[in-house]
Amino acid sequence: METIDGFSGAILVTRGGATVVRASAGVADAETDTACTTDTRFQIASVSKQFTAASVMLLAEEGKVGLHDPVARWLTDCPHRWRTLTLHQLLSHTSGLGHWRDLPGFDVDHPGDAHSFLERFAEVPLRTAPGSTWHYSSPGYLLAALIVERVTGQRYADFLTEQVLGPLGMTSTCVGETPLELAARGYRDGRRVDVPEFAAMPGTGDLWSTVGELARYTAAFNAGDLLTASSRKAMVAPHASMAGAWGTDGPALAESYGYGYALGTLAGHAMRFHIGDNPGYQSFLGWLPAHDTTVVILSNNEEPGLDDVLRRLEPVLLEAVGEPCEASTPAPDANQGPHAPEET
Repeated sequence: METIDGFSGAILVTRGGATVVRASAGVADAETDTACTTDTRFQIASVSKQFTAASVMLLAEEGKVGLHDPVARWLTDCPHRWRTLTLHQLLSHTSGLGHWRDLPGFDVDHPGDAHSFLERFAEVPLRTAPGSTWHYSSPGYLLAALIVERVTGQRYADFLTEQVLGPLGMTSTCVGETPLELAARGYRDGRRVDVPEFAAMPGTGDLWSTVGELARYTAAFNAGDLLTASSRKAMVAPHASMAGAWGTDGPALAESYGYGYALGTLAGHAMRFHIGDNPGYQSFLGWLPAHDTTVVILSNNEEPGLDDVLRRLEPVLLEAVGEPCEASTPAPDANQGPHAPEET
C-alpha cells in the first residue's frame, strides 16, 4: 500500500479474522515524540454512536425502554417540542433535531458541558417534522445517552463500561476522559487540539479505542455476543434514506441509516459503516458482510481526509475481497516493532 502523505494514525483491515493490513504512521504526541502504533488509543468520534445504539438496545431487550415511546416518558423536564420524539427517531437521525452548529454561536472548540449545551439547544426549532427526514444530529444521541442514564441511574460511561466493554474484554477502550496511557493527542495544521469537554459529550463521540479492539467489537457484534438477533437486525435495518448525505463523490457511499450505522457501499461492495470527526481526530469503521472484511482507520490529524485514506486503501481492499487490482502492492508487514513507523 502506498504511503499516505500527512497521515498520522493506525489502520487495520481484517478478513475472516485474519489480518490483511496492520499499519501505523505519524506521531501520537509531539511533545514526547511518541510514535503512533496499532496499540495507540484514539478518540473514535462518531464511531461511538453504534455503542450508544447498542446500549439502548440492551435496555430495550430488558423491556426498560420502548423504541417508539415518547422521550417524555424518561425526560420529564424536556422542552415541549421534544416531548413526542422517540428513541427510534433519535437513533436513526429522523427526530428533526439539528446538529451542533444549528445552535447559534456554537464553537466546536469551546462547546461547554453537556447540560449547558442542551439547555441552550432546547431553544433551537426542529429542522423538520419528527419522523419525516434524515438529518444527522449528534445532539439526538446526547439525548439518547441521557435517557440511558435516567433509566439505569448510572452515568452513561459506567453503564457502557459495565454492560458492553467489560463483557467483551475491551480493556483498551474507555469512555470520556483522556486515558493516561497510550493516548494519541489530536492535531490540526500541526498544532495540538485539546477539547476534552467535546470528547466527553455522552453518547456522541466520547470513546477512546484502538484499531484492534474496534475490529474485535465488530466481530463480537456479528457473532451475537452482545445483542439478540432481532436487536442486531433492527440496528442494521435501513430506517431512513440518507439521499447522498455522505460520500456522494468518495469511495464510501452511504444510502441509508440504521441505528448507529450507515448502510451503503465501499468500492462497489455492500458495507455497514460509520465515520467520525472530532476536533483533532478522524475515524472510520466499516464491515463488508459478503467478504467478512473489517476496515478500521483511526487518525489524530485532521488532514488528510478519510476519503484520501480510503482511496489509497482501495487496491488492497479489492485484492482482499478477490478482485485483483493492477495498482495493488503488498500489505505492510504486521510484525514491525512497536516503536518503528509502520508503513501506510
